[in-house]
Amino acid sequence: MLFARDRVRRRGEGRYEVRLRPNERELVADLVGQLREQLLASTDDPVVRRLFPPAYANDPERDAGYQVLTRDELLEQRLAALDVVARTLDGTELDASEMTAWMGTLNSLRLVLGTRLDVDEELPELDPDDPQAPAYAVYEYLGWLLSQVVDALVADLPRPSAEART
Repeated sequence: MLFARDRVRRRGEGRYEVRLRPNERELVADLVGQLREQLLASTDDPVVRRLFPPAYANDPERDAGYQVLTRDELLEQRLAALDVVARTLDGTELDASEMTAWMGTLNSLRLVLGTRLDVDEELPELDPDDPQAPAYAVYEYLGWLLSQVVDALVADLPRPSAEART
């Protein structure tokens, strides 16, 4: 799917702008709301569990302890990022931390949707009349938007020094 790359712009060092069209703002706002509801309902739902990966995949007892120690903090961070995206959907100028919240939220939305769709390396060729076609289109849109956010953030990373390259 090809889109014009004009939704995320770097406005100077550490300053960014996300300019979504009204239908895109509505879509992202709806997705953010749905994810918030899912996270508040249960972090054990298989669809959102992907956002809380195991630290000890082969040791359920140790992993349960890890989850008890970290899950609430991870949940708070994800909810705070959702708040930032909801608050900045209108195209206001964002700072680096707000843009990082966008990156994390878009990635979370893709992970949840990808889990729901059982996405693997290759997206299937779908007939436009396939009932899952709209969900796959949203998945691709989120990836496209995420790539613009990443590109904008990368522009502000420090350049490697000559010593680091040798």
